Amino acid sequence: MAVGAVVFRDDRVLLVRRGRAPSRGLWAVPGGAVEAGETLAAAAEREVREETGVIVRAGRPVHAFDVISRGAGGEIEHHYVVVDLIADYVAGEPNAADDAADAAWVRIEELGALAVSDETARLVRRLHAERK
Repeated sequence: MAVGAVVFRDDRVLLVRRGRAPSRGLWAVPGGAVEAGETLAAAAEREVREETGVIVRAGRPVHAFDVISRGAGGEIEHHYVVVDLIADYVAGEPNAADDAADAAWVRIEELGALAVSDETARLVRRLHAERK
């Protein structure tokens, strides 16, 4: 099980460029594995802090999806169930750490210029529109 946090600050969203597989090199919302005994909200808050140094307050789940990677022979190597939560910005400026290769506040209109999955772009745009 893994979590992600969708964090807005004005007209920007907090994104990280993944430094490890799966999705290495892609920009995504910050997140990672849920530790045993950890709530989704606590995991999202910890992962954002570890990957970016930004402090957030996690809210409700807004999206869930599967990440399944297969080996050369078709065997399943990894299967993650990811739950994205909306989160409120509290403090801090992004500094890439942990398994993030980069971290930044990205303007919504800049999403198309980055290597972002279609699913992430749709989610961010939808949630941004709902905030207005």
